[in-house]
Formats: sequence, structure tokens, C-alpha cells
Amino acid sequence: MAGLVVAVVAVSTSAILVDVSDAPSIVKAVWRVVFMAALVAPFAVRERDQFESISGTDWGLVTVSGVLLAGHFAAWFASIDYTSIAASTTLVQTQPAFVAVGAWLLLDERVTVRVAGGIVVAIAGSVLLSAGGLLGGATVGSNPSLGNGLAVLGAASAAGYVLAGRSVRQRLSLAPYVFVVYSVCAATLVAVAVWQGTSLVGYAPREWLLFLGMAIGPGLFGHTLINWSLKYVESSVVSVSLLGEPVGSALLALVLLAEVPGPFTVLGGAVVLFGIAITATGRAT
Repeated sequence: MAGLVVAVVAVSTSAILVDVSDAPSIVKAVWRVVFMAALVAPFAVRERDQFESISGTDWGLVTVSGVLLAGHFAAWFASIDYTSIAASTTLVQTQPAFVAVGAWLLLDERVTVRVAGGIVVAIAGSVLLSAGGLLGGATVGSNPSLGNGLAVLGAASAAGYVLAGRSVRQRLSLAPYVFVVYSVCAATLVAVAVWQGTSLVGYAPREWLLFLGMAIGPGLFGHTLINWSLKYVESSVVSVSLLGEPVGSALLALVLLAEVPGPFTVLGGAVVLFGIAITATGRAT
């Protein structure tokens, strides 16, 4: 459990690091993933014999998984530019609901009444969370509606990444799998940056430290420890524990950035998290 606690604290810093960086959102995404790939490369090399066993179909699935992960990072990082950290981190955590729906549509997995109920609650919370901007209430961010929409898109992309790579992950150990996915993800993000005409170099040392921090903190000590914890802790416990990320991020934003979420964000966020908890525990039982 100690590793899981460290992981939740680490991932809670992600939105803060993204927000305080002055670089374009696509640049932040590129270098976070590049550094993450570099960090896991030595471990992947130790198990390089596994690469020979990857079939053509699996390469296709890993490629799709990497592209979808790129979509997740690009959309979510951009969302933080437009909406509050509390709203962005809460909405991007709706991933389990998208996974449940995707598994039902694509993999013919059964959706229980509990899971369906959790999805409905999460959707209701998302509508409530966005109501502040629609009704003229107190909001944080230059364009909360756009930011919230991008965060939901980031959640949907992350769910696609999980679904696309799930079968491959069963045949390939963690380090080789994430190295290939991160590499495809990085290549996709670089292509997007080049297409946009965004420079990937020439940033101040402070920015490079933030890029590296995104990879080491929420990347290595966050998501890597979460995957490690799944070996020792029930998946339902891990899923619900991840709901601590929006809470931790919101508290850090309040203390470090003086970002006070509006009442609709707080109430809607609580409803969303409750819905996700129902969905996550329903899928694990």
C-alpha cells in the first residue's frame, strides 16, 4: 500500500507541473513522453528478446495504443490551459467509464447494473461540473467549456489506449510494452508539433527541468508504481485510490497557485468521483 500512496501523490503533481510550464502544451507532452521512454529503455533492453515474439497484429495494436496515448496527453495538457486544474483532473479520470463502454461495444464484455449506474452518475456529475460556466457562475480558466471538453477527450483517448493494448500486455512484460508504446506516442506527438510549426527546442533551463519532472514524478513514480502495485493490491483498490489524484491536484493548486475552484466544480467533481468509484469497483467484481 505504501507504493500506491506514493504513486497517487506523484500523479497529483502532474497537472501542477504542466500548468506552471510556459511551453506550448504539445511541447510539454512531447518531452514528457520522450523522457519517459528514455527512463524505461534500460529495463526494456534487458528483456529485448521479447520484441522478437511480437506478431504483426500485436505491432498494429501497440501502434494504435501509442497513437491514442498521444491523443490523451495532447488533449489533457491543452485542457489545463483553458479550465481549472480541479475540473481537468476530475474529468480526465472518467476513463474507467469509457473503458467499460468500449469493452462492451468492442469486446462484448458484460456491463453490470452497478457499472451502468456508475457511468450515469459520472455523466451527471460532468454536466453539473460544467454548469458553472453555462449558468454564469464562478469559473476558473479562460474557456472552461473548451477545457472540460478536452479533458473528456483525453479520458476517452486514454480508455482507447488501455483497450487497444490490453491483449498485447498479457503477452509482453511491462518494460518492453511501455517502451514501444511511449516511443510510438512520442513519434506521434513530434509529428503533430512539426505539423503545427511548433519548435521543440530553445527553451529555458527551467522548462527542461519541468519536462524532466513530469517524466520522473507522475511518470516513473506515478504510473510505473501504479502498474507495480497491481501485482500486490486488488485492482478495485488501485482504481478507487486513483480518485485521490483530482483531490491532491486541487489541493496543490489551491496552496501553490491560489486556484480556488467554484462551487459547481466542487459539487460536480464529487459526483463524478463517486460515479467513477462505482464503475471501477463494479468492473472489478
